[in-house]
Amino acid sequence: MKIAFYGSSLLSAYWNGAATYYRGLLRALAEKGYDIAFYEPDVYDRQKNRDIDPPDWCRVVVYDGTVEALRKVAAEAAKADIVVKASGVGFEDDLLLAEVMAAARPQAIKVFWDVDAPATLAEMQVAPGHPLRRALASLDLVLTYGGGEPVVGAYRSFGAAECVPIYNALDPQTHHPALPDPRYAADLGFLGNRLPDREARVEEFFLDPAARLPEQKFLLGGSGWQDKPMPANIAYVGHVPTGAHNAFNATPKAVLNISRASMAANGFSPATRVFEAAGAGACLITDYWEGIELFLSPDDEVLVARDGADVAEILAGLTSERAESIGKAALERVLADHTYARRAEEADRVFRRVAEQRAMEAAE
Repeated sequence: MKIAFYGSSLLSAYWNGAATYYRGLLRALAEKGYDIAFYEPDVYDRQKNRDIDPPDWCRVVVYDGTVEALRKVAAEAAKADIVVKASGVGFEDDLLLAEVMAAARPQAIKVFWDVDAPATLAEMQVAPGHPLRRALASLDLVLTYGGGEPVVGAYRSFGAAECVPIYNALDPQTHHPALPDPRYAADLGFLGNRLPDREARVEEFFLDPAARLPEQKFLLGGSGWQDKPMPANIAYVGHVPTGAHNAFNATPKAVLNISRASMAANGFSPATRVFEAAGAGACLITDYWEGIELFLSPDDEVLVARDGADVAEILAGLTSERAESIGKAALERVLADHTYARRAEEADRVFRRVAEQRAMEAAE
């Protein structure tokens, strides 16, 4: 089946947290025989900060950030069996949704793929006339990269025919154990861009423990933190390219995951960083969110902190031997249960089931 996928960017992870998810899942779907075209706008300097070349498993179409160019690529949805509009494309999202779904053939499977469901649902909750809310009844599927039953129930209450979580996962071809890199030597590392929905939690779970443990070294990576006041024992390395994530995760004694506030409140929303870190064999400390035990076993495969004091306590008592043991167990777990190959199997089953339903309805 042919997929026309309209998303933020496949070629650049610059200010684009969905890149790892898109790459891992779409490559796994391509390996299952799907013919995929990915359409991304040239916005936010992403094309100037590409971190992969166009892949051979997917045709990537980059279009100018103009309405004219948007309408031109939207028309190509007519060639596809499955038409996907993702959330957070970054240029005229509402118009893109309307144009793409209008161009799709009647028999095509129409999908909204939400990579930030808590934020999308919050928008629709306060806006009865929200374009997506109006469009849901005409779509076949909503797929999300997290959220569990709270998100499924919310989408159905807004009129979605079906909502299925296809969770973040590990792509072992790109995220795997690596040799330590002296640039990233630290007791605790955190990698994440500075976002309004995350900053207060970074202060609580990262900056506060650093202040509590002045004798330990902390490492901060990600864009936007250069003017943030922070303790002297924090080394800031700025944007870390995707190709360096393995070394960043494998080098410190432990690495930290801090969910955005909306993700933590909703639960069942493991970030790509969780699987990247586990895939590198890192000892992961994560803030608490409901559902963590569905992905990694607390105390054995991941360490869970409810606040900054917990992070400091965990780190102060963490030996290198225990950190290594936790990282090894996490790696074994994600390789067994949480790869994008597994997620692609789930998505494939959903697509084929909907296609069979369509065929049966057409034959009646």
